[in-house]
Amino acid sequence: MSGGTHTALIAGAGRLPAILTEAAPDILVCEMIGAPCDLDGEHLRFRIERLVPFLDELADRGIERVVFAGAMQRPAIDPEQFDPRSAQLVPRLAMAMQAGDDATLRAVIEVFEEFDLEVVGAHEIAPALLPEAGVLCGKPSVVDEEDAERGAEIVAALGASDIGQGAVVGRGLCLAVETLPGTDAMLEFVQHHKGLRGDLKAVKGVFYKAPKPDQDRRADLPAIGVETVKNAAAAGLSGIAFEAGGVMLLDRDAVIEAAEAAGLFLWARAS
Repeated sequence: MSGGTHTALIAGAGRLPAILTEAAPDILVCEMIGAPCDLDGEHLRFRIERLVPFLDELADRGIERVVFAGAMQRPAIDPEQFDPRSAQLVPRLAMAMQAGDDATLRAVIEVFEEFDLEVVGAHEIAPALLPEAGVLCGKPSVVDEEDAERGAEIVAALGASDIGQGAVVGRGLCLAVETLPGTDAMLEFVQHHKGLRGDLKAVKGVFYKAPKPDQDRRADLPAIGVETVKNAAAAGLSGIAFEAGGVMLLDRDAVIEAAEAAGLFLWARAS
């Protein structure tokens, strides 16, 4: 599935929305007020407090599919801006937000589907985002493979508690996990706390990334970009392993080139 005809993009920050507009130039770009995207040009802007009128407008424009892409912070809510129909959604969404990010995304998707909008994943617009299983560059050692296995176990446990989607493991030891600040903050921690490895200072370690268990893969799939590779290299890691079919590579050729230049392996690992 590709193409942007009759498709709206709810765009957040980062590189992913631009990749989707390159894959589907006729896609309708929508931007939530209070959570700006990084795309240039005119966009259809909407308020979360007036979500139902926005959904009505999408229907009026002939939109049939919606894709969510990019980092999106929660905007400040102005109670005076709510229209009566959108206000009816508040208790439902508020309850979902208290249950975590996954529950919030599921609730939002359900609302869009109730307005006869099909919610699709970014990889359905740009299938090349998800590489097939295999080593894309470099060669993980036996120790790296064991660390990736341990990383997969840790990330599965993190994801089950809706905490994060990544971890760094060296010789079986968990050096860091991804939490609310995100991947870059985790890798920066590893870079600046190498001394915590003690007798394992020579151990490089592996960054492992995967979706959360039972995650709705139409939204918030984890992604790896050039900056991720640069930060992993700065942290002194030997490579990056990720769940094949569950993690997007943003600008694949550039990511592989950056990994090769840094001497890191990239491994799309079969789950």
